[in-house]
Amino acid sequence: MALIMSEREVEGIEVLDLRGRLTFGEEDLQFRNEIGKLVQSGTIHLAMNLGKVSEIDTTGLGTLLFALLKLRKVGGRLALFNLNPKHLELLVLMKLEALVEVFADEQHAIDSFFPDRQVKHFDILKFVESMQRSPRREKESAGAHS
Repeated sequence: MALIMSEREVEGIEVLDLRGRLTFGEEDLQFRNEIGKLVQSGTIHLAMNLGKVSEIDTTGLGTLLFALLKLRKVGGRLALFNLNPKHLELLVLMKLEALVEVFADEQHAIDSFFPDRQVKHFDILKFVESMQRSPRREKESAGAHS
């Protein structure tokens, strides 16, 4: 499935809903072009909904970093929300969780742009600990000790 992007505004913050794959090829070029257009039109704060993204590869992660850096260059910010567990795992494996602001849902992502609001970031540490305790990993480590 190609990458489908739709824009909307919530409380003055631009929200970009993504659907499909964010992978090497046409999708990442399309995404980069869209980010460029948003920044040229004056958007500096962007919340990105990744809930319906089926696949992200390392190029897709690179395009997310491209968006982050492009927005920071103009004094803006990027907030990601609704990441599925395999995408979070890729972020952690690539050691990018410290660079990217991740939120569980849209409202927390939107609240992060307002300094007077209570903000709850996604608990990456809790996620990493759950990865380490997953049954698959326990089986792998048990097999290594046999």
